Amino acid sequence: MSTLRQDIDKLARFIVEHPRLVVLTGAGISAPSGIPTYRDQQGAWQQGAPIQEQAFMDDEHTRRRYWARSRYGWPLIRDALPNAAHHALADLEAQGRIELLVTQNVDGLHQRAGSRKVLDLHGAVDRVRCLRCAAMHPRETVQQQLDDTNHWPVAVGHRPRPDGDMDIPDELLRQLVLPRCPLCGGDLKPDVVFFGGSVPRTSVAACHQALERADALLAIGTSLMVFSGFRFCRRAHRSGKPVVLLNPGVTRADPLARFKLPSLAGPLLEGTLERLKHDLEHPPSSPCNPN
Repeated sequence: MSTLRQDIDKLARFIVEHPRLVVLTGAGISAPSGIPTYRDQQGAWQQGAPIQEQAFMDDEHTRRRYWARSRYGWPLIRDALPNAAHHALADLEAQGRIELLVTQNVDGLHQRAGSRKVLDLHGAVDRVRCLRCAAMHPRETVQQQLDDTNHWPVAVGHRPRPDGDMDIPDELLRQLVLPRCPLCGGDLKPDVVFFGGSVPRTSVAACHQALERADALLAIGTSLMVFSGFRFCRRAHRSGKPVVLLNPGVTRADPLARFKLPSLAGPLLEGTLERLKHDLEHPPSSPCNPN
């Protein structure tokens, strides 16, 4: 039997035995949609350390660097499509098997696939918040403002990064006109928690409450190297609820896991969904009573 078939059988049995799941997803689940991951399979940074929350708040050069790069990288996330793993999780939710889907991603692909019980742990990059008046604006309107107030080379020849930005030469930053809030003229920030920032307490509390109601935690496509997601694995483990990992590489939660499956998330979740549907449609027949 192939590794994928074994993993499908094992995950399907686990889901049947634990019918209410909290699902935690990371960058790996969106990689087949063309959005790069932060880390390699050993948990090391692939493209250098990402932008830090405090640096964005305190340093205009950091804001210039972010918005210039984001102008090139935003279309990657805007135009990305959900993949098989996103759709399979939406189907599992429709079957009533997911208590809450907690994603560390900011790309909105779970919602585009049809999932409704989604908590965006680190926010969403398609929204932009004014740091002065707190007004929210669509990211696409900021893209238009960037295009209207700046001159952009057609291509810069650098690969995109996970947060919807792109590496670009520093000389493009010098003449950049920063986007401003159309209501008050304040600085703008994507409505995301950058590295080093704090996840809202209300979000953490909602995740903990969902874990209390759930039977198990399923973590997909995340190395769990940052505490914001790892804390839920630790919480589940301490509560005696099993943690299962779907990841081909090293994760911080490996020592806490009931088991770990290395198959790619898309084929594994698709196959598991088909297995669950087949078992529902063709339950094992009861043995005949000879009497």
